[in-house]
Amino acid sequence: MKSHRVWLLGNDIDTDVLAPGAFMKGSIEELSKHCLEAIEPGFAEKVKTGDVIVAGQNFGAGSSREQAALVLKLLGIEAIIAQSFGGIFFRNAFNIALPLFTVKSIQGISAGDQLTIDIETSQILNQNTGQKVIAETLPVHLVSIVRSGGLIPHLQNRLAQQQKHHPQ
Repeated sequence: MKSHRVWLLGNDIDTDVLAPGAFMKGSIEELSKHCLEAIEPGFAEKVKTGDVIVAGQNFGAGSSREQAALVLKLLGIEAIIAQSFGGIFFRNAFNIALPLFTVKSIQGISAGDQLTIDIETSQILNQNTGQKVIAETLPVHLVSIVRSGGLIPHLQNRLAQQQKHHPQ
């Protein structure tokens, strides 16, 4: 199983910090360069494909901007683990195949730790400490959306299967 480096953030990371409004009129690539810069300067330059974010409560609260999840995916974030998520952000993330894991506590996880994540079982293991992090089990349909590469490919697959079994 692949190991993921942790970016540890606090509570109330809102969509304005993820996708700052001042850069919304530019391209998604330009917007991604400013992701989290207000609280984690240099994040966009330092983040690597496969990294994960671990945060406290209310991750992704705020406006409904889809770009907040999209910039994280574009920058290579593989998953987000937090104590709670903004509802619209939660849906937007799964729609683009960015899995989110809800946990009771992030205690014992430090920035730079290496985590392994099993999306099927929602089991998370801190490779640095051996600590198992208990996450709420993801519903099967959300795992399926992530495995398909997002909501659109998931729906296309379902439609293709239906047409295969019930041709017109």
